[in-house]
Amino acid sequence: MTESSRDGVQSWTESMSARDRIRAVAESLREPRSVNWISEQADAAWSTTNEELQDLVDQGQLRRVEAGETTRYQPDYTRLLFEEIRTLIEENTREELRSELAAITEEIEEWQATYDVETWEELEQSLADGDLTSAELRDRRDVIAFWRENEEDRRLIKHALELYSDVEAAREQLTDVADRATS
Repeated sequence: MTESSRDGVQSWTESMSARDRIRAVAESLREPRSVNWISEQADAAWSTTNEELQDLVDQGQLRRVEAGETTRYQPDYTRLLFEEIRTLIEENTREELRSELAAITEEIEEWQATYDVETWEELEQSLADGDLTSAELRDRRDVIAFWRENEEDRRLIKHALELYSDVEAAREQLTDVADRATS
């Protein structure tokens, strides 16, 4: 038994298979990465990593990007976008999405009034103001990060609301087809 297991904490190499680790690394990519890089991060053999990445490409979860003589892999961002929208629709009612959209808008409006700016970019420019204390700088940096996150959430929620009826109709069609198949 390893020391970490005795302490009740398992390393991810003990708790996850090599393929699971490769998938976890691949799903978290923010920029195209090579098989070597992914293999190293996942603590997995190169051959296993290469094979798993090919499977993920075949499944449409990753895209292969040729960069000169190097092949790199990145998530299929379009697929991720639609999966996130689908999750929002499946896990929230229309009213919950509308309420969250209103709360985000209210928070942004409060920041606009507090800092007398219209966008997070304008707030970011204010960081160069020499009169700000370190605490004020930290506060503004935190607000900028939250503001950017809120704008991304707002964009996703708007898409989810726009597609809500279409997804509900598609779900009803699947249920109708399943019901007819079992009748």
